[in-house]
Amino acid sequence: MTLDADTERQVTGYGVGGLILDVPAKSLPALVEWTLTEAQLGAERLHGSGKDADPLLVLTEAACERYGLPAALSDSERLAGRLPEGHKVIRQLERADWQLTKRGLGPWARIYRPAQGSRRQCVQLCIPSWRALDGRAWGHAAQLPPPELARVLGVYAARVMTPVGSTAVTGLQLMTALSPPTRASEPDESGRRHREHRPGSLGSEPVDPAPCEAIDGHPVLDQLPRFHVRGPGERLFEEAYDWARDLTDAECMQRYLVGLDVNLAFGAAANGAVVGLATPPVHVTRPVFDAAVPGSWLVDLSHVDLSRVKVGKQWRDLDGALLPSPFTPTGERPTGPAWYATPTVAYAVELGYDITPLEAWVRRESGRFLDGWYKRLRDAYVATMADLGVAEKLSPQEFLEAMNGYKSRDPELGIVVDAVKMTVKGGIGKLQEKARGGGWKPGQAWTALARPTWRPDIRATVISRARVNMHRKMLALAAATGRYPVAVLSDCAVYAADGPSPLDVLPYGADGKTVPGSFRLGVSPGMVKHEGTQSVLWGADVLEQLGADGHVANLARYIKTGEVTAKDTGE
Repeated sequence: MTLDADTERQVTGYGVGGLILDVPAKSLPALVEWTLTEAQLGAERLHGSGKDADPLLVLTEAACERYGLPAALSDSERLAGRLPEGHKVIRQLERADWQLTKRGLGPWARIYRPAQGSRRQCVQLCIPSWRALDGRAWGHAAQLPPPELARVLGVYAARVMTPVGSTAVTGLQLMTALSPPTRASEPDESGRRHREHRPGSLGSEPVDPAPCEAIDGHPVLDQLPRFHVRGPGERLFEEAYDWARDLTDAECMQRYLVGLDVNLAFGAAANGAVVGLATPPVHVTRPVFDAAVPGSWLVDLSHVDLSRVKVGKQWRDLDGALLPSPFTPTGERPTGPAWYATPTVAYAVELGYDITPLEAWVRRESGRFLDGWYKRLRDAYVATMADLGVAEKLSPQEFLEAMNGYKSRDPELGIVVDAVKMTVKGGIGKLQEKARGGGWKPGQAWTALARPTWRPDIRATVISRARVNMHRKMLALAAATGRYPVAVLSDCAVYAADGPSPLDVLPYGADGKTVPGSFRLGVSPGMVKHEGTQSVLWGADVLEQLGADGHVANLARYIKTGEVTAKDTGE
């Protein structure tokens, strides 16, 4: 519910579905009491073993001032991320026996009393004027009038979950909400139930990564010499693509560069991903590779030659120099043994090559932990796009027409679509959250490591699958048409074409079908939309301006608008 105050200091609450309530509370402690006892806000749990969602109160600047809070944080408060401990409103809460979590009273705050039995007493605050709603995820939501902001957050809450922080934090929390770590046991001899591990979850305790999976500074690496730089033979480095090449003479003779962008690429990659669950990884030397076992494998893939690979079940001769390697984010061919997640190694086998791992860290307990998470976010995305006039099962031409200006049909739902996309991307990123704050030193544990969802191996699996999915599509298109990408950035691929439309890149037949296994136009996750089109002359100019010392500028970074806002560093 979004709260606003008028000049008479009367507070009004705007809820989902046009609900409007007069709010009688005169102080923040009274507001929390009113929310829990009279307004009875909140949402039901997403899983039978989970917890109901806590009520969310969004305070406008006027509501902040009404309840004794500043309309904006000072510079020092913004850097700290909270009000100082001695603030008068915090003292009011303490006197009323309300508590704050360790993050204090900041842009996103949780006010609670210890649970009594199964009854939770907790309210969340969201304060947009304190920069709670990051513009990268929520666009101009913070500037919306209260009823419209209530609608945006209400649709998101109904289709995803009640936000509990940034979209990244919410994406991570959604994983736990859909797959809780514990469940109620069967009654014991006395008839009592207790909490027990729920199979298929990540459990209640954090699991240390394998040394190769740990990011720099993690405590499991404390034996390494200071300032040691780990190479691919020591560190798993599964990241999204950032690859580009120069245009060929034939491509320079074409008129356009067309960008294709994969919808919810990380979400599609999460669907069906088999990942390790609640038990630690096991080290194995000279293992036999098993594509069904999640883990990290040290293996030499430098012998895989993209000039001759299996596409489907047939060997095909291609121009391997015009394709990125599927094994590195830079697209450069590996030069020796390196650590890879299971999907990357499995793709080398799919391409028709034998592989011999030297060692591995494998996870014997595994499952499709992210399937429910993907389905929830997929349904939220597809339903909101349908509300914007972009439905599933449109023909390619109908889809392109429907996408033209789709956000302008309902800008508020356009915000929701972007927030859903950032929830997917941010949730996967949070699986490997780095240390934050100036006081941290390498080798020390940081707060995120205490979460069962701090799982860089799961992040690596999803990103590996996303990159492999992208490469498989590019390979199928190249084999069928002789058309190769000129740049790839994460989930966007750029192709030279004679016309400005994606239909000038993708060979759709009269039956509405295109190359099997390649890119398909459509709204569903894993399908593609038009990212943007620029002229080949524009591309040649950008390459000339930004290229230096052998570095090729990534045209996919600028294809959407054509604007080059900063020097391309390739990082």
